[in-house]
Amino acid sequence: MKTKDLIICALFAALTAVCSYIFIPLPFTPVPMNLALLPIFVAGALLGPKNGVIAALVYVLLGAVGLPVFNGSTGGLSILAGPTGGFIVGYISCAYLSGKFNNPAGSVAGLLSCYLLGTFWFSFVTGSTPAAAIAMCVAPFILGDCLKIIAASALVRRLKGKF
Repeated sequence: MKTKDLIICALFAALTAVCSYIFIPLPFTPVPMNLALLPIFVAGALLGPKNGVIAALVYVLLGAVGLPVFNGSTGGLSILAGPTGGFIVGYISCAYLSGKFNNPAGSVAGLLSCYLLGTFWFSFVTGSTPAAAIAMCVAPFILGDCLKIIAASALVRRLKGKF
Protein backbone atom coordinates (compact mmCIF):
# COMPACT_ATOMS: atom_id res chain seq x y z
CA MET A 1 0.00 0.00 0.00
CA LYS A 2 1.07 3.53 -0.63
CA THR A 3 1.59 5.87 2.30
CA LYS A 4 -1.30 8.00 1.04
CA ASP A 5 -3.65 4.99 1.15
CA LEU A 6 -2.56 4.11 4.69
CA ILE A 7 -3.18 7.67 5.85
CA ILE A 8 -6.61 7.83 4.23
CA CYS A 9 -7.61 4.46 5.73
CA ALA A 10 -6.46 5.67 9.15
CA LEU A 11 -8.40 8.90 8.64
CA PHE A 12 -11.61 6.99 7.93
CA ALA A 13 -11.03 4.72 10.92
CA ALA A 14 -10.65 7.84 13.08
CA LEU A 15 -13.70 9.44 11.50
CA THR A 16 -15.72 6.31 12.29
CA ALA A 17 -14.57 6.56 15.91
CA VAL A 18 -15.61 10.22 16.08
CA CYS A 19 -19.00 9.41 14.56
CA SER A 20 -19.45 6.61 17.11
CA TYR A 21 -19.21 9.21 19.85
CA ILE A 22 -22.30 10.90 18.41
CA PHE A 23 -25.05 8.62 19.63
CA ILE A 24 -28.53 8.56 21.07
CA PRO A 25 -29.33 5.75 23.52
CA LEU A 26 -32.74 4.22 22.97
CA PRO A 27 -34.71 2.99 26.00
CA PHE A 28 -35.96 -0.22 24.37
CA THR A 29 -32.68 -1.62 23.01
CA PRO A 30 -29.01 -1.80 23.96
CA VAL A 31 -28.17 -0.78 20.38
CA PRO A 32 -27.77 3.01 20.24
CA MET A 33 -28.45 5.21 17.27
CA ASN A 34 -25.16 6.67 16.04
CA LEU A 35 -23.45 8.07 12.96
CA ALA A 36 -20.75 5.40 12.59
CA LEU A 37 -22.21 3.92 9.42
CA LEU A 38 -21.90 7.22 7.56
CA PRO A 39 -18.09 7.13 7.27
CA ILE A 40 -18.25 3.38 6.62
CA PHE A 41 -20.49 3.95 3.58
CA VAL A 42 -18.25 6.78 2.39
CA ALA A 43 -15.02 4.82 2.95
CA GLY A 44 -16.28 1.86 0.95
CA ALA A 45 -17.64 3.88 -1.95
CA LEU A 46 -14.79 6.40 -2.05
CA LEU A 47 -11.79 4.17 -1.31
CA GLY A 48 -13.01 0.96 -2.93
CA PRO A 49 -13.66 -2.41 -1.34
CA LYS A 50 -10.07 -3.16 -0.29
CA ASN A 51 -9.26 0.14 1.40
CA GLY A 52 -12.80 0.53 2.72
CA VAL A 53 -12.42 -2.84 4.46
CA ILE A 54 -9.01 -1.84 5.80
CA ALA A 55 -10.44 1.37 7.28
CA ALA A 56 -13.33 -0.52 8.91
CA LEU A 57 -11.04 -3.31 10.09
CA VAL A 58 -8.63 -0.83 11.68
CA TYR A 59 -11.57 0.75 13.53
CA VAL A 60 -12.79 -2.64 14.79
CA LEU A 61 -9.28 -3.74 15.81
CA LEU A 62 -8.61 -0.48 17.65
CA GLY A 63 -11.77 -1.05 19.65
CA ALA A 64 -10.98 -4.74 20.15
CA VAL A 65 -7.65 -3.94 21.81
CA GLY A 66 -9.43 -1.61 24.22
CA LEU A 67 -9.18 1.86 22.76
CA PRO A 68 -12.39 3.78 23.50
CA VAL A 69 -13.57 4.10 19.90
CA PHE A 70 -16.97 2.44 20.20
CA ASN A 71 -20.07 4.38 21.22
CA GLY A 72 -20.01 5.83 24.70
CA SER A 73 -16.19 5.86 24.67
CA THR A 74 -16.06 2.10 25.11
CA GLY A 75 -13.70 -0.52 23.74
CA GLY A 76 -12.50 -4.03 24.30
CA LEU A 77 -13.42 -7.56 23.36
CA SER A 78 -16.32 -7.49 25.81
CA ILE A 79 -18.08 -4.94 23.59
CA LEU A 80 -17.56 -7.10 20.51
CA ALA A 81 -18.82 -10.13 22.45
CA GLY A 82 -21.83 -8.15 23.69
CA PRO A 83 -25.17 -7.45 22.02
CA THR A 84 -23.83 -4.77 19.65
CA GLY A 85 -20.71 -6.66 18.57
CA GLY A 86 -22.25 -8.13 15.44
CA PHE A 87 -23.19 -4.71 14.17
CA ILE A 88 -19.68 -3.39 14.76
CA VAL A 89 -18.12 -6.36 12.95
CA GLY A 90 -20.76 -5.85 10.25
CA TYR A 91 -19.11 -2.52 9.41
CA ILE A 92 -16.43 -4.54 7.62
CA SER A 93 -18.85 -6.27 5.24
CA CYS A 94 -20.73 -3.00 4.85
CA ALA A 95 -17.58 -1.20 3.71
CA TYR A 96 -16.76 -4.03 1.31
CA LEU A 97 -20.18 -4.09 -0.35
CA SER A 98 -20.38 -0.29 -0.47
CA GLY A 99 -17.08 -0.28 -2.33
CA LYS A 100 -17.71 -3.33 -4.49
CA PHE A 101 -20.84 -1.90 -6.05
CA ASN A 102 -19.85 1.77 -5.54
CA ASN A 103 -23.38 3.16 -5.69
CA PRO A 104 -26.28 3.60 -3.27
CA ALA A 105 -27.42 0.03 -3.99
CA GLY A 106 -24.02 -1.17 -2.76
CA SER A 107 -24.51 0.78 0.45
CA VAL A 108 -27.97 -0.76 0.85
CA ALA A 109 -26.44 -4.23 0.37
CA GLY A 110 -23.76 -3.30 2.91
CA LEU A 111 -26.39 -2.11 5.36
CA LEU A 112 -28.34 -5.34 4.95
CA SER A 113 -25.18 -7.36 5.64
CA CYS A 114 -24.57 -5.31 8.77
CA TYR A 115 -28.16 -5.83 9.88
CA LEU A 116 -27.89 -9.56 9.21
CA LEU A 117 -24.67 -10.03 11.17
CA GLY A 118 -25.80 -7.73 13.96
CA THR A 119 -29.25 -9.23 14.33
CA PHE A 120 -27.91 -12.78 14.30
CA TRP A 121 -25.31 -11.93 16.96
CA PHE A 122 -27.79 -9.94 19.05
CA SER A 123 -30.23 -12.91 19.02
CA PHE A 124 -27.44 -15.30 19.95
CA VAL A 125 -26.09 -13.17 22.82
CA THR A 126 -29.44 -12.11 24.28
CA GLY A 127 -31.42 -15.26 23.55
CA SER A 128 -34.12 -13.21 21.83
CA THR A 129 -36.05 -14.46 18.84
CA PRO A 130 -35.08 -13.16 15.40
CA ALA A 131 -38.38 -11.26 15.22
CA ALA A 132 -37.72 -9.56 18.56
CA ALA A 133 -34.16 -8.75 17.51
CA ILE A 134 -35.39 -7.20 14.26
CA ALA A 135 -37.96 -5.14 16.18
CA MET A 136 -35.28 -3.84 18.56
CA CYS A 137 -32.22 -3.63 16.32
CA VAL A 138 -33.37 -3.04 12.74
CA ALA A 139 -36.81 -1.45 12.52
CA PRO A 140 -36.00 1.66 14.60
CA PHE A 141 -32.87 2.33 12.55
CA ILE A 142 -34.03 1.91 8.95
CA LEU A 143 -35.02 5.53 8.30
CA GLY A 144 -31.87 6.99 9.86
CA ASP A 145 -29.64 4.52 8.04
CA CYS A 146 -31.32 5.33 4.72
CA LEU A 147 -30.66 9.01 5.38
CA LYS A 148 -26.99 8.12 6.03
CA ILE A 149 -26.85 6.37 2.67
CA ILE A 150 -28.26 9.45 0.95
CA ALA A 151 -25.77 11.71 2.75
CA ALA A 152 -22.89 9.32 1.97
CA SER A 153 -23.85 9.24 -1.71
CA ALA A 154 -23.84 13.02 -1.86
CA LEU A 155 -20.46 13.18 -0.10
CA VAL A 156 -18.95 10.58 -2.42
CA ARG A 157 -20.14 12.48 -5.50
CA ARG A 158 -18.47 15.65 -4.21
CA LEU A 159 -15.26 13.96 -3.07
CA LYS A 160 -14.77 11.50 -5.95
CA GLY A 161 -11.40 12.01 -7.58
CA LYS A 162 -9.98 14.01 -4.67
CA PHE A 163 -8.50 10.97 -2.92
